[in-house]
Order: sequence, then structure tokens, then C-alpha cells
Amino acid sequence: MRRGPTALVAALAAFVLLAQGAEARGPSLTRALAAYHSLQHYYYVPSHKLYRGEPFTFAWPFSQALAATVRMRELPGVGSHYTGAVRDRLSGLNRYWDPGSDPPGYAGNVMPPLGPGGTKYYDDNEWIGLELVRRYRASHSAQLLSRAKQLFNLVVSGWDTDQTHACPGGVVFSQSSSNTDRNTITNAPGAELGAELYAITHDATYLDWAKRMYEWVRGCLENSRGLYIDHILFGGGLDRTIWSYNQGVMVGAAVLLYKATGSADYLRHAKRAARAALAWFTQNRLRHQPAIFVSIFFDNLFRLDALRPQSRIRNAAASYAAWAWRAHRNRRTNAFAFPVHDEPVLNQAAMVRLYADLGRLGD
Repeated sequence: MRRGPTALVAALAAFVLLAQGAEARGPSLTRALAAYHSLQHYYYVPSHKLYRGEPFTFAWPFSQALAATVRMRELPGVGSHYTGAVRDRLSGLNRYWDPGSDPPGYAGNVMPPLGPGGTKYYDDNEWIGLELVRRYRASHSAQLLSRAKQLFNLVVSGWDTDQTHACPGGVVFSQSSSNTDRNTITNAPGAELGAELYAITHDATYLDWAKRMYEWVRGCLENSRGLYIDHILFGGGLDRTIWSYNQGVMVGAAVLLYKATGSADYLRHAKRAARAALAWFTQNRLRHQPAIFVSIFFDNLFRLDALRPQSRIRNAAASYAAWAWRAHRNRRTNAFAFPVHDEPVLNQAAMVRLYADLGRLGD
């Protein structure tokens, strides 16, 4: 299922030329190019525009490969070379689309005939929606915006309306009948998507829901350190695990709500959450998190950094990125392997995304 030799030689030659041009702009840009090339060479199935799994990845890894490709398209100087790659990711994404459900959305696995389809996960659809909005801002494609709106409708349909549950409200984890979780990671990215759609459409419904999702997390899942735990069960049981990406998306949601409303309270919340997260997540703790969680963490902290550059955020991201390059990259293939959550496509996409973010900032 790998590319033929002619295509491989052409792709390698293009990569070398791009990397040579990127060297002068800093190490992260060069590393992003190398990590992306490895992602495509070792894990991509061009005949179906999907990534290898069993036989293809779930929607969650695919969503992160999409995010990584979108960020490659945004790189200074070389981004235009990835226009076709973004188009291919969006084409492959259609393999997960379930148009027959009410409301429609992306299934957790590739739909028939190539895969079994299956349960929809709200965070999967939020990650995808955020990338569609990101591409809409660059392309002004009405189709991308329409699909992002559909995904937000799906997320809203996942809001728990049973007032007998502990801490009523919140978007549940999945559509599975056995699910009893409401999570930081299904509500904060939903708030981000709602705030983004409000900024584009000025439809107050999106903003109202974004505020509601954000405040639900603050009210139900924030601990005494100002950090966000993972989830609460319908019966009130708590999973108090502190994951890096949960902190990141709450910072990102607060920044987007600040930009949408102009309310200084949201900016204060974002700064406070970022300080708490950076104090907790030393480099040692970050190294024991899944790489994809760390990538999402910094991707969101960079939203705050964009308002006023902060060396603490950039230095922490650069330190982690340098460690990963040194300690967990195969020097022959530029493929990454981590002992925590060793899912190849997720790991590779995580590092592409992080290096691209740093490369865009100019290291």
C-alpha cells in the first residue's frame, strides 16, 4: 500500500528542497517538514486518502492529522506547497461522514464499505469543526462553514438535559448508550467552536452556547489549584486526572470568548488558567503526558501568546519539542515513538503540529 518508487522519489526531492529553504528560518520549521514527510510516507494510504490503522485510523487520529496538515499550510514561505494536501485531508474526512444520522456528524470510524462506522464522539466532531473553521478563515469556503455549523448542532444535541444528574448539564462524551461521562474535553472545544462561529456569523446563539459550555466546566470540573479535572459521571463520581490538553482548551476557550465579547473577565480567566497549568506541568510532567495532549495544550496556549507574546509559553513549548526531537525520534525515519499512549499517527501528527506552531512563530 506504499507509494511507488517514482512517486516516493518525487516526494522526497520536494521535501529536500523545502527543508533547504526552511533551514534559514529556524529548526522548528525544518523539523515540521521532516515530521510531516514521515507521517505521509509511513502512515498515509493515498488510494483512500486515509491513514493506516485497523486497517484505517479512528476519526480521532485522523482529526489530528488534519490539524497537522492545516498548520503546514500556514507555514511561512512553504505553506502553499500543502494546499493539495489539505484538499486531500478534507476528501479523506468524508469517509467518516454519517449523513443518515439525526443530526449528522462524523462517526468514530470509517463508514462502510471501508469501515464499520460506529459511535459518534463529540470531541472528535469538535476537533474537526475547529479545523474546518480555521480553513474557512483562509479559504472562505461556504461548504466548510456549513459543515462546521452542522457539527456544532451535533455538539449541542449532546448536552445533558437530565436535571437529576450531578452537576446538571454538560456535553456527554459520546452517543454510546453506556456512556455516563461529561468531560472537559467535550465542552471546552465546543465552547471554542461556538465562539469561532459567533465571530464569523454574529449569531448570538453560538455565543450563548459557548458561554454555557465554558461556564459548566468552570463550575463542575475546576479544582482548588485552578486546574481542570477530566470528567464527572451522572452519579457524581469524579475522574480527577489532570491532563494537559484539558488545561489548554480552557485557556483557548477563554481567549476566544474574550475576543468575542471584549469582557476582561475572560482574559483574566485565561491568564490565570495558563499560569496554573504552566506551574503544574513542569517539563518532567509534560514528558509523561501523551504527545498529542501536549501538542493541543501548547496550540491553545499560543492563542493567549498571540495577544501578548509570553516567553514562558514559548520556552516551555520549545523545551518539550527539543526533548522529543532528541529522545523520541528515529533519526533514520523521523518517526516518533513515545512510551505513553504510543499511537503512531497521533504521535506523528502531534509533533508536526507542535513544530509547525513553533515554526510559524519563528522559533
